[in-house]
Formats: sequence, structure tokens, C-alpha cells
Amino acid sequence: MKRGYTRPALALPQPDPGVLRKAQRGDERAFNLLVHAYEVPVFNYVLRLVGDRAMAEDLTQEVFLRVYQGLPGFSLRSKFTTWLFQVTKNRVLDELRATERRPRSACALEDIPPLEVLDAPFERLEAIDALWRAVEELNPDLKMALLLRDVVGMAYTDIADSLEITLATVKWRIYKAREEVQVSLAREGITFGAPAAGARAVEAV
Repeated sequence: MKRGYTRPALALPQPDPGVLRKAQRGDERAFNLLVHAYEVPVFNYVLRLVGDRAMAEDLTQEVFLRVYQGLPGFSLRSKFTTWLFQVTKNRVLDELRATERRPRSACALEDIPPLEVLDAPFERLEAIDALWRAVEELNPDLKMALLLRDVVGMAYTDIADSLEITLATVKWRIYKAREEVQVSLAREGITFGAPAAGARAVEAV
């Protein structure tokens, strides 16, 4: 299935506990419900991290394979989405280390948020394309924190758990990522809204 980027309006919900327990026992239908619920946000996150659609498709499949294999040992005392994005983070980091020296293709315009830009002037499309190029230039630590917040829609505390870092570190990384994106856009003469909102440029699209 072809997936595109869509910005979540709300934070990810947790799965139904009954469905999750069935999936842990190997119920294929229950596991497919989990995949259906979370494959798009996982794919969006991975796509923005690796910058390549085909690679993101493959990595998303591998993430859910790891989830399937790890579900029997998953503790229901933890949030499923936190654990899911821990698995995702680890698989993506493995891939980024393995392909560190290879050039990565940029995301195509079709991967840009569609809802508010379908009828936007060409200059707006160019600005959003520049924004995502700026995000792609961030180092992986900053990019992961920023995307979990602004693309996946996770709470700061859940991001800290997913990335296995402190809450203070999460806040600093997101602040620093937004700052670097804003500086990069400013070099191209691009702003999103008022200067006071500049640090939240990614959230504006």
C-alpha cells in the first residue's frame, strides 16, 4: 500500500488491551489490527529519518516483524506506543549506522503534508519543501526527538521513554532541532508565520 505523510491531529491512542493480549498470544487477526493502527505513523517517522521511500517501506515491515517477535515478552505495564517506537528507533539506528557513508535521496514533494497545501501557491510548496530539507539535515538524535513530537505527536515524557533519555534532554533536543531548522530556513529567506513562532516551524505544516 502506498503511504504518504499526514500530520496527526492528536497523540497516538493506546491499543485495546484485549486486542493487545490476543496479539501477544499469537492471534494473527489481533496483530493485524495493531499493524493497521500504527503502520502509517511508524512509516511517516521512518521516512523522515531515512529520506528514502523504498527503504522506509522495508524498515517499517522489519519493525513490525520485530514487534511480532517481541510481543510475548512485552510488559502491559508499559505503553505500547512507547515500546513500539523504541523498536523503531533501534532498527532505524542500525540502518543509519550501516548506510552512514551512502548518499540518501531527498523526500519527494508527494511526501509533503497534503491537507493544507493542496491549493497553496507554488511559493508555499517551495517553503515546505525547504523545511523538510532542513529537517533532513539534522543529526539523528535531534531529528528523532523532533519527529516523534511534531510528526508522530507523542508527549514529551513518552518521547523520553522511547528514546531512553531524560525529559530534560528531550526538551533540549526538540528546542535545538527547531532552532536549527529555523536558522536553515532563514538562510533561504523563508519564515513560517510570525518570528515568535519560528521555533515551532515544523508544527506549522
